[in-house]
Amino acid sequence: MSDGAMIDELRKVLKRLHYPLEVMLVCARWYAAYPLSFRHLEEMMHERGVLVDYSTVHRWALKILPVMAVIFRRRKRPVGTSWRMDETYIKVAGQWKYLYRAVDKSGNTVDVLLTAKRDLAAARRYLERAINLHGLPEKITIDKSGANTAAIKSVNDDACLDIELRQSKYLNNLIEQDHRAVKRITDPMMGFKSFWSAQKLIACIKTMHMIKKGQHLCPTGQPMSAADQFYSLAI
Repeated sequence: MSDGAMIDELRKVLKRLHYPLEVMLVCARWYAAYPLSFRHLEEMMHERGVLVDYSTVHRWALKILPVMAVIFRRRKRPVGTSWRMDETYIKVAGQWKYLYRAVDKSGNTVDVLLTAKRDLAAARRYLERAINLHGLPEKITIDKSGANTAAIKSVNDDACLDIELRQSKYLNNLIEQDHRAVKRITDPMMGFKSFWSAQKLIACIKTMHMIKKGQHLCPTGQPMSAADQFYSLAI
């Protein structure tokens, strides 16, 4: 599906939600960009004279943000070929789940994947997805994770590849620091109620984080604020 078709699909979604476009997009952006719960957004909208229930804002986020994340992925700047790969923890429905992430040596986000388990199968699924999106990296740096080590070796063996594997806690500080930027958004929230909604919303938080890092190819070719770049995904 082309960008134009995706934007048409987004407009259909917005039309069905029966609220002013500006209100819905502002709420969606605030949720993805700042450490706010849906109840916080309800209060903030009430202070601005917009009466909307937090559950409605939640519905907007689940409908709008995933479509915008897909549009962004097609406008994302290429990443480098030297990756730092790691996983962190996210609480979903009262249980810890695992968020696999990688950045290149410049700190640009490669991809993000939420998984129920932290094992070889999850690490390999993340790695194969990242390669499908961005092509083969020359090298991947990890910590001492046995699952990540086994995943990279198995991908190399099965596809006759030669991805260089490096194990270095020092070099992996870059991804550890980048985890914190995402956790600053997710930790103050009131938690994700289901794995399905967590997958969708975390992908959108990731999108806003990448926009802030300058990974969006602006359609105008001119400098734009992070907010304007986000809104441009709906145009």
